[in-house]
Amino acid sequence: MKVASYLYQSETLISNPKNSSFNETEAQLVIGFGDKELLNEDFFSKIKSKFPNAKIILCSTAGEIYNNQVYDHTVSISVFYFERATLQTSKVSIENYQSSFDAGKHLIKNLSQKDLKLLFILSDGSKVNASELVKGINQFKDEDILVTGGLAGDGTNFKDTVVGLNEIPVSGNIVAIGFYGDCLQCTHGSISGWETFGLERIVTKSAKNVLYEIDSKNALDLYKTYLGKYSDELPSSALLFPLAIINSENEQPIVRTILSIDEENKSMTFAGDIPEGCKVRFMKANFDRLIDAASDAANNCIEIYNNKPQFAFLISCVGRKIILGNRIDEEIEAVTDIFGENTTTTGFYSYGEISPLKTLKNCELHNQTMTITGIHEMI
Repeated sequence: MKVASYLYQSETLISNPKNSSFNETEAQLVIGFGDKELLNEDFFSKIKSKFPNAKIILCSTAGEIYNNQVYDHTVSISVFYFERATLQTSKVSIENYQSSFDAGKHLIKNLSQKDLKLLFILSDGSKVNASELVKGINQFKDEDILVTGGLAGDGTNFKDTVVGLNEIPVSGNIVAIGFYGDCLQCTHGSISGWETFGLERIVTKSAKNVLYEIDSKNALDLYKTYLGKYSDELPSSALLFPLAIINSENEQPIVRTILSIDEENKSMTFAGDIPEGCKVRFMKANFDRLIDAASDAANNCIEIYNNKPQFAFLISCVGRKIILGNRIDEEIEAVTDIFGENTTTTGFYSYGEISPLKTLKNCELHNQTMTITGIHEMI
């Protein structure tokens, strides 16, 4: 596998000095994570002209990852040439389906599953119910296929997000990239690093991603009690206090970010479903543990095959970016310190992350995690 990475900044394409040497016409795949306003017709034309034979996937972000730094108002670009592995792509628009579950079903059914090792998903982050999307993918995929990815972002605006396959990206799109071949080692790691506090409680009333009652009490009032002085800063302070949900005794917690609150209906809307009957605990940030979690996610990638990947996608949550503030580069450095200089890294800050909880099992929607996907092609 040959990989090149670039940063598009101030209308200039900056090349990584560590790039593999290969002819631009040989490029098979280009993935760009960038500011929504930059993913326009002019940018797409430049990339298409430079890499004329490549599949081009573009995704808007809440921040871009290039090498071991975090950028805003740029595009982080990765270019791939595989010696033995092959690629397939699939795209659906949520506008054409009655549910996100159906969209996920058709997304996976558009692809051959023979020799499919990794399905990397880039989804609209504003119109798609990603909990239902991953349910649809999981139900119709073969058991041994790794599924990872993330939801597009729109900075801290939380409005329209865009994704595109061989076109100028638009709202509502979901794109899947299939990586095929026994020559591939595909790995993953996804850890939050948040601390739980308070009692474990039961969700007694919810509807998909809207939470109404915990332990038969009004959820919003209970949440405000736990927040104390931070309750006056809602909804912005909700990013500091996500919710951990557990569906069974043996599962690891899944983190859910609060998107909005409804004072009239006394409800909270989350960036993922909150099933009735699940156990929940409130969570809070610990800066050092958030950064340590990024290291742990990288180590989890290495442990699967006892091998460092040649390339790694890093997808972290916009909430972590807001909370870590000027320490944000530390979470990326924590990953690159583990992988070393021979692993090329790129990625973005998202509205949600997709990865299994358990090694190479079904994927889940996560919030507030550092999620890593590693790729290594054996020759």
